[in-house]
Amino acid sequence: MIGGHAPLAVYVSLLAGLVTTVGILVVMRFRDWGRENTTYFACFAAGVLISVSFLHLVPESLALTPHAPMFLLTGYLAVYMLNRLFSSKVCDRLGNPAFAIGLIPMLGIGFHSFIDGIVYSVAFTVSTYTGALTALGMVLHEFPEGIVTYILLLKGGFGKKMAFWLAFLAAAVTTPLGALFSYTWVGTQDDMALGNLLALSAGALFYVGASHLLPMAEREPRKYSFIVLAVGVATAISIVFTKG
Repeated sequence: MIGGHAPLAVYVSLLAGLVTTVGILVVMRFRDWGRENTTYFACFAAGVLISVSFLHLVPESLALTPHAPMFLLTGYLAVYMLNRLFSSKVCDRLGNPAFAIGLIPMLGIGFHSFIDGIVYSVAFTVSTYTGALTALGMVLHEFPEGIVTYILLLKGGFGKKMAFWLAFLAAAVTTPLGALFSYTWVGTQDDMALGNLLALSAGALFYVGASHLLPMAEREPRKYSFIVLAVGVATAISIVFTKG
């Protein structure tokens, strides 16, 4: 079994929750600034996540298991289907479009953040380097995630205090919960099982970067968004190719 430092996943997940909370507090205090720059945060995080997935997580998983391609596809499609479930089926059953504007993304982000915690556990169990590299992109995307969750809840008709607490519980608290839930049993898996889990995580992360963050940025195009995306890609490349 690969030696890693799974408990670090819990500490990093707490950091991720803190970053999310800071994002919520910042947009509460400086709402215009938060809305103004959310696109840039999303672009940078997308560049890091996509690059880390292709350049490190995918090769690492392929080295551990021959089943990596199947799990990559499964991870991508699983997150896609979950997003579809929350955005269509659940929304339809609520029968309240205005309310669903905030609630449905909150539920989807909450589940996604819980999965983030599990991803931390898998990555740090593989190795500290893999965990740290994965955490780079993931922690960066927590900031705009908190902002987006809070703003959508406000648009859905929730008051400021209720929007804060719902965003905090859904986007910030769920990540440490996912890490706490998973890091003990993840650490007992053999190399092939870890490779499968890593590939599953890589597929999920690629979906988050390419199908969640980038489209969000494209809906609100900004002058320097492409440059910020390129900086995210360059950051990930520089870290991957200067390894130890």
